[in-house]
Amino acid sequence: MALRRRWRSGSRRSLGEGGGFRSSGGAHSRWGLYRRRVGEVWIPGGARCRGRGPRGGARFSLRHPLRVGSPAARADNLGPFGVIMVLFETPSGFAIFYFDGVSLYEPDAMEVLWPKKFQVFKDKYDAINLDTGLNNQLTKMILKWHLPGQKLAVGKPEYKTVIEAELGILCLYDEPVMELMRGLKYLMHSIVPEEKSKLAEEDGLQASQGLKLLLDRYGFDVKPEMVNQCIIETACNLYDCSSLKKQTKSWRLASDFLEEVSSIDSKDWEIPKLATALKIVCYPEDEIVFGNPHKMFTPNELSKLVTDAPKYEDSGIVKAIILGRYKEMVFLYDLKAQHKKELASLIKKAKEAYEAEQTLDWRGERSFE
Repeated sequence: MALRRRWRSGSRRSLGEGGGFRSSGGAHSRWGLYRRRVGEVWIPGGARCRGRGPRGGARFSLRHPLRVGSPAARADNLGPFGVIMVLFETPSGFAIFYFDGVSLYEPDAMEVLWPKKFQVFKDKYDAINLDTGLNNQLTKMILKWHLPGQKLAVGKPEYKTVIEAELGILCLYDEPVMELMRGLKYLMHSIVPEEKSKLAEEDGLQASQGLKLLLDRYGFDVKPEMVNQCIIETACNLYDCSSLKKQTKSWRLASDFLEEVSSIDSKDWEIPKLATALKIVCYPEDEIVFGNPHKMFTPNELSKLVTDAPKYEDSGIVKAIILGRYKEMVFLYDLKAQHKKELASLIKKAKEAYEAEQTLDWRGERSFE
């Protein structure tokens, strides 16, 4: 389930010391939704990362060369175990991270982020620019953490030019990397607690574009000035419940049984309808707790599902898995409705507070006239 992930173990623990974050759901990142909660970090728009041990979000177009071939081939192209290095610029310096590069170009992949080092720079322009190149401090910082064959994600095209020319390190600068950087900006004070400065206004607005897309999708008209932490967290929860891509594949595979046993073509059905149909043929006596079957199906479809239920006994379908997936689907849809209702309430309060503040400002301006 999208809301419960098990810890992954393996060779990546050997990549170094320090805290890290783990998440899932790479496709979330295209929305630029990122959040922090007590003891947790969310990166895709609702992908959950737990702040324990070495474990963290993005994606790209179908034509990107890094998406050609197997995950293993993509990993080899990015660096050791597919882990890339990230140079993240903050208001007062630069931070180094390791990141699961395969998830950067693979939707629905695990996402892992390892914070490594942060340094304050008195003059960031002096640290790296096209005129003077890299200064000694940033050079040492990059070389200390860079692994042989590892690619480096950077947030500006001029950084890519300078680093490749002076250090010979291949850099990544494309749309997935920019989505990653926007997400890191949302998480900045969580993943770089040493950074005390705030983002410049334009950076904050840029980072909130993904959130605006999601709010627009659900019909919420929200100005950037109205957005607060509660709205961000609830929007991330809503998106997480709205994303059933991992479930979709499993349900589509299970739908083959409907065609083989009952000759029902369900390839264009929505997930709730498909899940309900499979629940009926597996457990025809059980109550349907989500939706109304008489509205979901035609009379002929519903009759055939109930009548053919005994035929599924020897079809090879695993009823326990269908029941588990069905309960998961119901849980997510119910949770989605709750979060949408909560988000509407939060936005209403934020809008009222914003309008009240605007009225006070207007009256204050009139009093000086």
